[in-house]
Amino acid sequence: MRHLALIVTLACAVITPFVAARVARAADKPNVLFIAVDDLRPELNCYGATQIHSPNIDRLAARGTLFLRAYCQQAVCSPSRTSLLTGLRPDTTKVYDLVTHFRKTIPDAVTLPQHFKDEGYDVVGMGKIFHSGLNDPKSWSEPWTGPKRPQWVLPENQKIVDERVAEAKSKGLKGKTYSRASRAAPYEMADVPDDAYHDGALAEDAIAAMKRLTGQDKPWFLAVGFLRPHLPFNSPKKYWDLYDPAKITLADNPFAPKGAPDFALHNSGEIRVYAGVPNKGALDDDLARTLRHGYYASVSYTDANVGKLLDALDKSGVADNTIIVLWGDHGWQLGEHGLWCKHTNFETSAWAPLIMVTPKQAKRGTKTNALVEFVDIYPTLCEVAGLPIPTELQGTSFKPLLDAPDTKWKPAAFSQYPRGKLMGYSMRTDRYRYTVWVDQKDHKQVAGVELYDHLKDAEENVNVADDPEYKTTRDELQKQWDAGWEGAKPIANQ
Repeated sequence: MRHLALIVTLACAVITPFVAARVARAADKPNVLFIAVDDLRPELNCYGATQIHSPNIDRLAARGTLFLRAYCQQAVCSPSRTSLLTGLRPDTTKVYDLVTHFRKTIPDAVTLPQHFKDEGYDVVGMGKIFHSGLNDPKSWSEPWTGPKRPQWVLPENQKIVDERVAEAKSKGLKGKTYSRASRAAPYEMADVPDDAYHDGALAEDAIAAMKRLTGQDKPWFLAVGFLRPHLPFNSPKKYWDLYDPAKITLADNPFAPKGAPDFALHNSGEIRVYAGVPNKGALDDDLARTLRHGYYASVSYTDANVGKLLDALDKSGVADNTIIVLWGDHGWQLGEHGLWCKHTNFETSAWAPLIMVTPKQAKRGTKTNALVEFVDIYPTLCEVAGLPIPTELQGTSFKPLLDAPDTKWKPAAFSQYPRGKLMGYSMRTDRYRYTVWVDQKDHKQVAGVELYDHLKDAEENVNVADDPEYKTTRDELQKQWDAGWEGAKPIANQ
């Protein structure tokens, strides 16, 4: 026992100064407000979508840098969030679906919030940061939280839910199958206050947490994850009223890209499980227009909640020493190519919004066309906050772009998406999107190739991979694709 006591005493003597040193380093560090938005494509006024009412996200962009070409690593919630939060790409995390927890595949990974916690930050997470049901307790200084609110509040929708729940139970359905079988309409417009739904309540919880954290001595990292505009498109009526249904236009390319392989597309299965949506085939124009209306309203609802956080931060007195980053976890199809939801390698799925504001930023209200990837967010936040950057990360800090947005940067960004036994690896360059579909077990087995020329075809409506005029271009892109992300380091770092 005496030997044990001596060992404990010596260990404390070593560990305590180590921990104290980290706390001391963190004392003068900036806070971090980390805002995640589910299924938000760059359908924002600041991105040129002038039909969208997004004044608060727009003013956030005016305070920092708007990344016009940011790309996720896989266009579905859990793989994208896992990649961003670990700083590792899907082929390293081995998370390609909505059920695999990265702690089973890479148990020793240090997540972005976990790293800040280890470096002396008080790290608090609430709402959807990791995918639903896949929280990571190691990442937080205190238990993750999220407000409890019903998805639907209107009696008619609650009745549908009750009926579908009863039917699902009678069939013995469980888990994912049960959840999908018990959903009401894919949208709801209710004349209720903001906090009747999850995100309004979350904003209030986040503001309370911000006030509490600001009153402490340690720097804080507050991660807030909003659900909308994820399905169902449920938001208070006042946000629907911002839009005139008669002025809402539909996608002008509701057809598959010419020459694209069938497996590049899907049946929009996620939206099919909601009441009133056909199991297959095209959605009629009235439903499509209503869904677009609901998506826009949901974006504006989230925008209002983001505005509440920004107002609270400004009133806190620490805004000048707070990094703010807002990101959508991937894009979303609103009828383009006849598709809804995400789950593809097309631009509409892989392209997502990203805005960052830093305390000592030399230029504000800037936009950059540089190609950046979501795996770059982890090392960037570390560098901006003055923390060490873990060597295992597979992204590159884009901090230079914050002060010099026109800096030449990455020649390509990389995304991927699995489809059955295939994996589609997609590379976005300045002008082209080049996607190669290979057998997941044998990458030498190529099942299909897509090449889209964004200079001539920004909507990716024609696959020119087999066009003789593009043979030289395809050969050059193939070499670049073969080199992968490791061969596409930022030009400034070469």
